[in-house]
Amino acid sequence: MTEEQRPSPSTNDINRYRNFRQDEIDAANLYRAMASAEPRTEIAELYLRLAASEDRHADFWVNQLQQSGIESDEGHPSWRSRVLAWIAIRFGPELVLPTIAAQEQTGQTMYDDSPEASETELPRDERSHARILGVLSGARGGVEGPLISQLEGRHRRVGANALRAAVLGANDGLVSNLSLVMALAGAELENRAVLIAGLAGLLAGSISMALGEWISVQSSRELLEEQLAVEAEEIRLMPEEETEELSLIYQAKGFPENDARKIAEQLMSNEATALQTMASEELGLEATSLGGSAWVAAFASFSLFAIGAIGPVAPFAFFDGSLAVIISIIVSTLMLFAIGAGITLVTGRSLLHSGGRQIGFGLTAAAITYGIGHLIGISISG
Repeated sequence: MTEEQRPSPSTNDINRYRNFRQDEIDAANLYRAMASAEPRTEIAELYLRLAASEDRHADFWVNQLQQSGIESDEGHPSWRSRVLAWIAIRFGPELVLPTIAAQEQTGQTMYDDSPEASETELPRDERSHARILGVLSGARGGVEGPLISQLEGRHRRVGANALRAAVLGANDGLVSNLSLVMALAGAELENRAVLIAGLAGLLAGSISMALGEWISVQSSRELLEEQLAVEAEEIRLMPEEETEELSLIYQAKGFPENDARKIAEQLMSNEATALQTMASEELGLEATSLGGSAWVAAFASFSLFAIGAIGPVAPFAFFDGSLAVIISIIVSTLMLFAIGAGITLVTGRSLLHSGGRQIGFGLTAAAITYGIGHLIGISISG
């Protein structure tokens, strides 16, 4: 469709241009932050190329706005992009990589129904970005030979659900202890009793979460150790079959058959290298990491639950009666909104939507338990 044939853009079109432009600005900002924190030069350069591509996309939508008679400002990254960029710089790009990869996967068809972009490179670029980020984050398949060779052997230090687990761990502590405290307050127990019960709930929940996480991670480690032992035995007893399997894996990634065969033979010539490679390519794990430390996971779960659980009970240490209940609800409401904001980092949904939803669920649970506690208190006292 030529420019002469295309109808004048509507208000919805203008909003769509602006949203697309903001998405590209946010992505470019994130890739630059990840590049600045990436220790491997070739991967950092890859992030910078992705950022440059997103800049071109943003310029495309600026041009669409200008053609529509809309003056466009310089444009700035959204708060979500800035927070994720800070996390990448402070804690490493691997922590945000799964979130960005999922975002690219979801958005790879975003331009398919956009008539302005249909005859440009934008749809193809977005699919390419999704494939590249999929490989970087540990997904199977995707990009072809040269890029795979750059990415080979990359350590995956942080699981895909790290941000999500942190947010949900704090949420569990907050909602469960808020419900407990409100139930006791509804039963009109003394301030001291509410405080003791709230702290007991904090400790009990934190310890339970820590033990559950330790058992989960340790069981996973033991399973992975067993898988590695089986893989090592197969490499020792059936080297030809394993070489062929590894060759097929690289062919599936885009390597020519002869090149894939040579790479597989070279890797299989050393048993230690062969085990590490097969663990990564076939089992999707690092032979040296085995899913991380069970103790670190347990401590993280304990801490996150405790951070969430301390909010509802802390006011009862400083205030009495109804005032303590009101302050507890205010503090919990603020914390619920903050958790909703954390969820937004993962989902990309509206801040008000996620924060409001979190507040609604949390306060509903608190109201129900307060009412039940009040009824029980009346029943006992009557």
